[in-house]
Amino acid sequence: MEFETISLAMSPRGIATVMLNRPERGNAHDQAMLAELDLVFTELAANHRARIAVLRGNGKHFCAGADLADRSRAETGTPTGPTLFDVLEAIDRLPKPTIAAVHGGAIGGGAAIAACCDVVVATDAAFFSIPEVRVGMAPVRLAPIFIRAMGHRSFRRYGLSGERMDAAEALRVGLVHRLCAPETLDAAVAEIADALLHGAPGAIRELKSACAGLAVPPWPARSATEPARRELARTPEAAEGIASFREKRKPNWYPG
Repeated sequence: MEFETISLAMSPRGIATVMLNRPERGNAHDQAMLAELDLVFTELAANHRARIAVLRGNGKHFCAGADLADRSRAETGTPTGPTLFDVLEAIDRLPKPTIAAVHGGAIGGGAAIAACCDVVVATDAAFFSIPEVRVGMAPVRLAPIFIRAMGHRSFRRYGLSGERMDAAEALRVGLVHRLCAPETLDAAVAEIADALLHGAPGAIRELKSACAGLAVPPWPARSATEPARRELARTPEAAEGIASFREKRKPNWYPG
């Protein structure tokens, strides 16, 4: 199968590697990438050959979040296809183990993608951030996902400030499970994948389903948050935040 923004490789052992492949944009997700990720994870769920899914990024970063130059979404505030949340749900509900192999930046939606994976391995030079408030938008629907991964207090610290956290801090708060040197990332992922392959596929599927039902907070309902998210994307703050980001200046609410 041919993709434009991602690539998919399957090993003889059933390890499917999904590579985000927009290195010139820091692997920022646009509407095309979201559509391809939604498709590939739907297909991996039904593919009996696939035992594990590994998510990686090509180039300097794992995923730099939303591509604010994606006019298909930015001008209307409404996606024309699968949303980031659709993709996060597909990753979270995949009935097979998932591993995020993070290097460089995992920002905004990129950090959320990692948070939806069962295991996160990061290089000690990686960094994470949840910077939506800095461009005038509140990551309301992402909040439960981050709270499950890093706890309520840690999410409030980093969600409200938008600060960058280094890999050691991400490990401390639980967003990352294991750190390694950049040159040993492949070996670390292979070691964890081998451990996961010792589990029976049916038992793993049943356990993941049970974990989804026990998650606190629960997976956020669409009806409760989607209208508010669409409205917030059209606010003057969001317009100013995106404009300041593109123009590489401070937004007007920052008291210089």
